[in-house]
Amino acid sequence: MLSEPRSGRLAAWGNALLAGLVSPDDAVLAVVGEDAVHRVEGLPGESAPVGLTLALGRLRTLGVTGLRVALPAPGHPLGLSGPPEFNARALEAEEAVVCHGAAFGLVPEVYEAGPEGDVHAEVVWHVLPVREAPPADVPSLGEAERELAEALREATEVLSKLDVAGSGPVAEAAIDAYRARAERGREVLAPGYPSRAVRVLELAQRVGLLVSLAYGNGHGGAVSASEMAARGAALRPVERTARRAQVAAYNSFVEERERGVR
Repeated sequence: MLSEPRSGRLAAWGNALLAGLVSPDDAVLAVVGEDAVHRVEGLPGESAPVGLTLALGRLRTLGVTGLRVALPAPGHPLGLSGPPEFNARALEAEEAVVCHGAAFGLVPEVYEAGPEGDVHAEVVWHVLPVREAPPADVPSLGEAERELAEALREATEVLSKLDVAGSGPVAEAAIDAYRARAERGREVLAPGYPSRAVRVLELAQRVGLLVSLAYGNGHGGAVSASEMAARGAALRPVERTARRAQVAAYNSFVEERERGVR
């Protein structure tokens, strides 16, 4: 969770494009980011992969009015609604985009290309049928914000007791550096998203970074098997909460449209 998921960029900027808030060129530039190219395979009426601009236009003509994000993990089909074949592909990729208004979903497949020292990523989005049903386990923005604040407090307290390096000043410094890079390099969400969604996504990314640091800093002071198990037990629900909040933030655009807010 250190970086923005590709499904998040596609959903956020795709929603802004579908709402007429950004141009196709700006949307595609934001979605591709630092990757070399994105293509979409399996669109109805297309026998070969097509570019994002054509793909987003085609999805609109097929009835798509919004895009949602899914960030599933083993045992947690977050944001998914089926069928099993789509869920399995999304779980393997650890992310997906689910269309609103038409029964399609998109799962990214990432390839590395180029010579050593100049490797770049190329992404193919596979279009698959989905079941039109409410997405699994996605909270409201208000619920996500409250859960995140509590999760951050609990994780910091538990990890500090376990003397895990990722819960102290090192983590704070890394988080501050990460935030500074993010503020220089990108918008948190695309135009049209509510300010609360931006706030929730930023907090979710902060919590996700804390979890990653705690996992990535070796054993810290948790040298016994029981202490390591306790650390894992503390981190798993926090990571789950952060993923749920990310999905809630990205999906808020569609949720507000469904409620008639926009």
